[in-house]
Amino acid sequence: MLRIDRVLGSRLESAFSVEINRLEHAGAVDVVIIPSLDLARRRRLAIALPRHQKLFDGAVLLIDDARAIVVRAATERWMRLEPRSIGDAIELGYHAGNLHWRVRVQGEVLFVALEGRPEDYTARLGEMISARRIGVSILDEEIRDGSAQGTDAHVHDNQIAANDPFPHDHGH
Repeated sequence: MLRIDRVLGSRLESAFSVEINRLEHAGAVDVVIIPSLDLARRRRLAIALPRHQKLFDGAVLLIDDARAIVVRAATERWMRLEPRSIGDAIELGYHAGNLHWRVRVQGEVLFVALEGRPEDYTARLGEMISARRIGVSILDEEIRDGSAQGTDAHVHDNQIAANDPFPHDHGH
């Protein structure tokens, strides 16, 4: 069994980029897809990194004349929630905190990391969404060598809630 005990560098480094390109054309690059949240883990099946190293999108784990192994970060999805008033923002913040959602704030917009189906999140906010007190869209974000690049997949305000037969939280 192959054991990886260090990151050799980035696929973007000139020392690796030409050789990896050659190996890709030969179909000899294995890509290890790791969820963005798990990149910080140093130990996983067959990978045991020293404390000072972390995995990242494009990390080269193995390269020789015959093959290469490169890490690819899985796309992370975010639900973009835009409250219509200060009161709506306070209520939205209360729900996000109470439910222990992983969030980030940019200006007046709250982004919630989706670690499941969007419907599972919008069910908790069904009344706010159906009353148009918050706008909702989904953002797919790729993490590339430390920088985030996103594409916004807009969802009309009531699209998710309308498809959800249980738009309120049923006391959960």
